[in-house]
Amino acid sequence: MFLVSAAQMRDLDRATIEDFGTPGEVLMERAGEGACAMLLGEFSHLESAGAPAIVVAGKGNNGGDGFVIARLLLERGIATKVILLARRSQVRGDALLNLRRYEEVGGSIVEVETAAALGRMVPDLGEAACVVDALLGTGLSSEVRGLYADAIAAINSCGAPVFAVDIPSGLDADSGRPLGTAVQAEATATFGFAKLGQVMYPGIEHCGRLAVVDIGIDERAIAAHPPRARLLDDRLSGAWAPRRAADAHKGSAGHLLVVAGARGKTGAAILASRAGLRGGAGLVTLAGPASVNDIFATSLHELMTDPLPDEDGVLSFCETRIGAALEGKAAVVAGPGLGTARGARRTVLWLLDWCRVPLVLDADALNVVSGRTAALRRAQAPVVLTPHPGEMARLAGIDTAAVQADRIGVARRFAESHRCTVVLKGARTVVAAADGMVWVNPTGNPGMASGGMGDVLAGLIGALAGQGLGADQAACVGVYLHGLAADRVAEGGAIGMLATDVAEAIPRARRELDDRVGF
Repeated sequence: MFLVSAAQMRDLDRATIEDFGTPGEVLMERAGEGACAMLLGEFSHLESAGAPAIVVAGKGNNGGDGFVIARLLLERGIATKVILLARRSQVRGDALLNLRRYEEVGGSIVEVETAAALGRMVPDLGEAACVVDALLGTGLSSEVRGLYADAIAAINSCGAPVFAVDIPSGLDADSGRPLGTAVQAEATATFGFAKLGQVMYPGIEHCGRLAVVDIGIDERAIAAHPPRARLLDDRLSGAWAPRRAADAHKGSAGHLLVVAGARGKTGAAILASRAGLRGGAGLVTLAGPASVNDIFATSLHELMTDPLPDEDGVLSFCETRIGAALEGKAAVVAGPGLGTARGARRTVLWLLDWCRVPLVLDADALNVVSGRTAALRRAQAPVVLTPHPGEMARLAGIDTAAVQADRIGVARRFAESHRCTVVLKGARTVVAAADGMVWVNPTGNPGMASGGMGDVLAGLIGALAGQGLGADQAACVGVYLHGLAADRVAEGGAIGMLATDVAEAIPRARRELDDRVGF
């Protein structure tokens, strides 16, 4: 599923109308028809309900879509009423054309311009078979206030099922955050393409069930303004996932190097290595402090180790030894449990300068890079960063709240400016590429809110990169499989899920993905 910002959708609409000759009224009619079909499918009781459907409309094009829906409901014999939060004389253009068409089939409109007038309508909302929210569209950019805020509050508290037209009124189409307040819908019909904010939290919860209505955006308009984001799915992830030839051997499946661990933090290194093995790497070598190597060597029988010089259980920098560890490797994961002492810092920065294979930086490696982000632009190989929101905030020099308020924008800007791939973890993990393309991951569940999950993800992405996937593809397939594996573990109970459980479920998730896409 392609995703667009509000500005991109405006460009697509404009190009379709102005450059390629599809009248705006035709697009509005198609939008209303598609939304009405979804409405009737979602709320089948409307056909037999004694109570009316109430369309709460604004004076703009979102209201115009609502007028089309109201007319089509009336033509089906479904009692319908329109509450217009404006004077009829304020409606213009295609919206006015469809208001008139609604009136021509006997539709009634109640004009509401004051809080008192709105208050008189509240009982009607509570008795409605369904409330159709057609107040504000995707162009909203400022906080909702006054009468419109009051109307949203009335819709949310009325008790009737709510259906949103294009986007729940008040929701930011790009970030998915309410602009002061937003309608809470049970279902939403969006037009042309899904909007970025509709697949991110909390927008997901405001939209309810989301469906995309094809309104006939011209293919030439899409070619001129191509969407720069996608929702990951089985088809895309399955197509990118690496395949093995019948005569494959461990040497052809990639040798992953994991540079990780310190005294008291050996678990993170082991989890990343386990995920590398479960993710299909032919070989995995864990390079970490020599003084904890016995722990590493006995943790996984299939794991190889490369003990590096250390001091008091923390890695010491040795260019010769880390250089030797790199030889013959197909990808590198650095950071889990590594610490940020001088030796670890020098090792991470050396890898950025000298590593020639895909490099995944996680956990402590991200903290090393924070404040030294110029090193990312000097890197000689593809770099994947896997920050959680706090780490992303340190990397970008902003606070965590700012990251969470614009997850897609923050990840995209950082990836573009530092020429790397960013995997911003969290509910709906975001993968952002250096060329500005973004993917949003729908898999995963709240059971993943436990220690070690990020280590597993880093190891999995490293294994996929080592099997020949590009950095962006490895990140996308990695986050999708990681979440899918966790979803399968959650079938036996999400609370108490361990990162080890998820690592062990990766082969099952991969088999399921292959089955779904027919491999």
